[in-house]
Amino acid sequence: MCLGIPGRVVTVDPDNAHLARVDVNGVGRTINIGLLEDERVEPGDWVLIHVGFAMSKIDEAEARLALASLQMMGGSFTDEVEALMTSPSSAINR
Repeated sequence: MCLGIPGRVVTVDPDNAHLARVDVNGVGRTINIGLLEDERVEPGDWVLIHVGFAMSKIDEAEARLALASLQMMGGSFTDEVEALMTSPSSAINR
């Protein structure tokens, strides 16, 4: 099963506008925000992430609800966080 997990944008890379540092439930991670180039992604924004790529912007209430739901699912949430942490892109794994 593939799930998206919410992350809060901490910084956008000043040298590469397609990369951002996010906080995913206390874990820092660099992700690709290039799919959202038509939307302005800024620090403080919440995004829905799937294997290292931001798929959409979401609001904080939706992010908190998604996190709570994923934590209730247990294994699926753990699997998605693991997939995010092991995504095979050198640009994402810096």
